[in-house]
Amino acid sequence: MRHVVVISTGGTIASRWQGDGYAAEAAGREVLAAGAVPQGVDVTVVDLFTVNSSRLTTDHQLRLLHTVHEVLADPAVDGVVVTHGTDTLEETAFFLDLFHADRRPVVFTGAQRPLDAEDGDAAGNLYDALLTAATGRGIGAVVVFAGQVFAARGTVKRHTVDARAFGDPDGPPLGRVEFGRVTWYRSPARPQALALPAPGAAAPRVDIVTHHSDGDTVLLDASLAAGARGVVIVGTGAGNATPHVAERVRKATADGVLVAVSTRVAAGAVAPLYTGGGAVDLVAAGAQLAGTLRPGQTRIAVLAALLSADAQAGSQAGSRSEAQSESRPGSPLVSPLESPLDSQSESRPDLGARSQPGSRSEAGRTTLRRVLDLAPPAPTASELYLVDRVGE
Repeated sequence: MRHVVVISTGGTIASRWQGDGYAAEAAGREVLAAGAVPQGVDVTVVDLFTVNSSRLTTDHQLRLLHTVHEVLADPAVDGVVVTHGTDTLEETAFFLDLFHADRRPVVFTGAQRPLDAEDGDAAGNLYDALLTAATGRGIGAVVVFAGQVFAARGTVKRHTVDARAFGDPDGPPLGRVEFGRVTWYRSPARPQALALPAPGAAAPRVDIVTHHSDGDTVLLDASLAAGARGVVIVGTGAGNATPHVAERVRKATADGVLVAVSTRVAAGAVAPLYTGGGAVDLVAAGAQLAGTLRPGQTRIAVLAALLSADAQAGSQAGSRSEAQSESRPGSPLVSPLESPLDSQSESRPDLGARSQPGSRSEAGRTTLRRVLDLAPPAPTASELYLVDRVGE
């Protein structure tokens, strides 16, 4: 008997009609009862929260991340299924994938039709997800929807209401579920997992700024003024903006802000092809190119890099503190409810990364580079033009 834990978080798969629209309200057991459970699979349900996924926050995602790690601490668990709203499923799945080191899978699924719909897709998607969680190994976090299995990285919602909602615009699925079994086509590349944020870790602000005709730096300036520690520039074409945007990016990265460049185009990688404010200039200004990651997942890459860098910095600070304490055996004891620094709290410096653009921001840049290096890179300029049969 395989043991799978289902973590319920809301979304359309848990939604019912409210008189003027749908909203998530059903508990995980109600969602599970809507369909069949694969033979040989035993299920435990955890109701974590119940929200429409458009309302999801980083705090929700961190709670889910730590809950998954707590569930997988039990060796009797064979896999995890997360039922999730489709609006931001691609972001949460990628977020968990970046911190996932276990060979047991975390399978995300949801529905495009509400729980009480006569032609609903909740039961089928959940059945397929349970089967994948019970049998998959070494696949990380994946998205199972409409009979297909996709790696979390690169998978996006491609249609607002169609049942076949998800796909990777730059790659094939990992496999498919049919006739009560999972058929695998390929295995995803599994990177080294990032350092896990501590429970209760503060979520850094990471914003997305989209470039367009008439685009200027007003929204970018507002983001930075609001305290953003990371920004995703969604460029036109292969990742292009203007000289004014590139100059503002240069100042931001000098202040320790992580900047990544994605594209508003539906498929293909960003590439350093153009100057005049294009990706060439943005890279020279300190931004990092996101490869084939779309804007939402690029933001998650920046967010995860910042959280991981903060976790590493906190761990190193704790190690130094322990070493200093051990080197002073005669130090007076301090009550666990009272810190000797409490009386100096008003004079303490701000320890945020924006105020120390050295070690922590450099760690964030290095971590982000490691995350983005796994996204398929863009061809060189010469390769692109040969693909288009230009310049031969």
